[in-house]
Amino acid sequence: MDQKRVAIVTGASRGIGAAIAKRLAADGLAVVVNYVAGEAKAQAVVKDIVAAGGHGVAIRADVSDSGDAAKLYEAAEAVFGGVDVLVNNAGVMQPGLVPLADTDDALFDRLVSINLRGSFNMLRLAASKLRQGGRIVNFSSSVVGLAPAGYSIYAGTKAAMETITAIFAKELRGRDIAVTALAPGPVGTELFLTGKTPEMVEKIAQATPMGRLGTPEDIAGVVAFLVGPEGGWINGAVIRANGGMV
Repeated sequence: MDQKRVAIVTGASRGIGAAIAKRLAADGLAVVVNYVAGEAKAQAVVKDIVAAGGHGVAIRADVSDSGDAAKLYEAAEAVFGGVDVLVNNAGVMQPGLVPLADTDDALFDRLVSINLRGSFNMLRLAASKLRQGGRIVNFSSSVVGLAPAGYSIYAGTKAAMETITAIFAKELRGRDIAVTALAPGPVGTELFLTGKTPEMVEKIAQATPMGRLGTPEDIAGVVAFLVGPEGGWINGAVIRANGGMV
């Protein structure tokens, strides 16, 4: 295999992550498809990548564990020779609206562990593992801009990622590594739709000027631009991909 740029996409067995992995592979990157549960789905993503002429490998790792996070970089180096792109997509949502006063320890710990600590673990390693000229895309959410009641802790983890993005971009000075945060609006994935009635989904869709939910491919296209040859001058920024919702 000729030398390719190599991407790690966390949480890539389904939804937005799977769409990103397939898009980056179609753009010529070799892709490490990370998953925690759902090995069959992750392998199916790799199968689609290979069938389309691309290169991919599925690696199980819980990014909220620093040792597991290191395994992703080790796998990328062993299989593909290094890492150029990190897409910190792994994350969880809360089960509907949960006021701060009603947030129990288990939910708080789950949101912080995966959405914040998991991304932190991957970023800390990226500082030494990413090759010169690499790209990092962290995932935020448009709920940070909307600030709706019932999302305080979830939005807090994503707001933290926006601040970390701006600072980390400066800390990587001299490496030609661009770091951005992508903040999608509502996207019609299993993760988003779980626990919502059709009426709730339609109301949310109509809140955008486009009158629809986003698709995983909408978000994958933005990621492809940010990590592609024309996205390198965007650094330390937050990109809100939400159809004009906020």
